[in-house]
Amino acid sequence: MSALVAVIRPILNGLLWGLKSEVAAQVGGPASVKLMMLARLVRPGDGDLGICFEYAVHNALRTGEQAVVERVDDTLSRLCGVSGSQLDSILFAAEKTGSEQLINTARELITPESRLMSGSAGAPVKLHKHVEGIAQALRRPTARKALPSSIAGVWKADLFLGKTDSDRWVATTIKSNPSGLEGARGLRIGIVPANEAGTDRPFMDDKRRLAVCPLPYEGSFMETFYKGWEIVQQFLAADAKVPPMAALPRPPARHVAGLLAERREFPVVEVMEHLRAIAQPELLQTEEEQASVVLTRGELTTDTVIAPEPQPT
Repeated sequence: MSALVAVIRPILNGLLWGLKSEVAAQVGGPASVKLMMLARLVRPGDGDLGICFEYAVHNALRTGEQAVVERVDDTLSRLCGVSGSQLDSILFAAEKTGSEQLINTARELITPESRLMSGSAGAPVKLHKHVEGIAQALRRPTARKALPSSIAGVWKADLFLGKTDSDRWVATTIKSNPSGLEGARGLRIGIVPANEAGTDRPFMDDKRRLAVCPLPYEGSFMETFYKGWEIVQQFLAADAKVPPMAALPRPPARHVAGLLAERREFPVVEVMEHLRAIAQPELLQTEEEQASVVLTRGELTTDTVIAPEPQPT
């Protein structure tokens, strides 16, 4: 149950910040959206799952979920040549699939010496120097011409993954559907659900020029994520109340839906904050030994998010 709570928090966060700005503004902005209103404001779309998956992966990395951290760390060090031991993640949030995620820009992890490892010949560019240009390139196609050729496609990134002790970062794309994975100049890693018929070990995709990092299914992160997604979807479909037994027959899922229903009158941001006390992401671990990399800083917040400021129209 606690593992499910841990994964529904970023799912709720993704749905909240995936609301169109004009819709959220009708109720006072994202911070004022109550859980019961989220059920009425969210309009299901193809991009919802993908956005929530991005938030869930980012949160898993920042809270040290072993199944995710081990594979990402292996991908960074073995396939991308990123040294260091302090793994961290920066969520690149901006306009996606028609939604505006208006989140204040905060870049305390990016220093003047942060380097973006593009995989191209030559010295890696300084991320601090180009981060604003990358953000603007996502919003305005005309701004893409100003990016260095080695990182011309970095605006397609969902995360910047790296090691804070070596100050080296790589642009990462995340797809909930592996068939949608695409390469671009400057993108180095692609995170996808593991193919049950294939391997879940990170590998190089020479065609896409990406280090592919599959996240494991059975008894691990992906299974818990999809269970959490099911709970949230059924909860919202039931008008922010406990769904019928046929919709959520499993007792742990119904218990989590009950926790949400008890808080339906509160803003989503407050619900996520107070659920943190009973969320135990370490229960998603599938092995008894400690993870080789443990993140001790950061919670499910927007303190490691890059987002361009909206321009007046």
